[in-house]
Amino acid sequence: MRQRLRPLPAEQDPFTDLLFNALLAFTFLFIVALIFLHPPTEQGRIDIKAEYLISATWGDNLPDDVDMWVEDPTGNVIWFNNPSAGFMHLDRDDRGISNDQMLVDGREVINPLNQEVVTLRGWTQGEYVVNLHYYDSETGNPVDVNVRVARVNPVLEILYYEEVTLRDKGEERTAVRFTLDSEGEVSNINTLAKALVSVDTL
Repeated sequence: MRQRLRPLPAEQDPFTDLLFNALLAFTFLFIVALIFLHPPTEQGRIDIKAEYLISATWGDNLPDDVDMWVEDPTGNVIWFNNPSAGFMHLDRDDRGISNDQMLVDGREVINPLNQEVVTLRGWTQGEYVVNLHYYDSETGNPVDVNVRVARVNPVLEILYYEEVTLRDKGEERTAVRFTLDSEGEVSNINTLAKALVSVDTL
């Protein structure tokens, strides 16, 4: 009876094994080094943290200057000359059309939007006061200002929205007062007048 003969396995050379393993280790270290030399880029990613937004918006293209003043429960007051205090930040001092010009591709463009926005990146338990001040009037007419208070987290929720009319240059009105508790819940919304604008600060 014929039997098929199988070739015997070749003996392995220890030096070849050592050389092969060294080559594998070198290749692995080279790949790891490449990963750390070129970490993945995350272009355009901005983490924005905000809990509440307070906005004041008046007519597009109006040259009149309206300012928002906000006081927190600890007595911090933010306005155009003090745009940041505590958890509050005034994003922009909108002065009507006087600072709304911008250059786009070498051409001057006017942003018609008149709006000031205060961001609360956290909160302190207690009462917040939001005032409007008719700083300057080019038209000499009353200005209707829409005031909105919104909670951002966990989902956007409008807590207050009302239109306030400023009739004369220099007029200050309390647009809204509200209280935040330790959980960030809003209560005691009212418009009782409280002056924040001081002539000495202007």
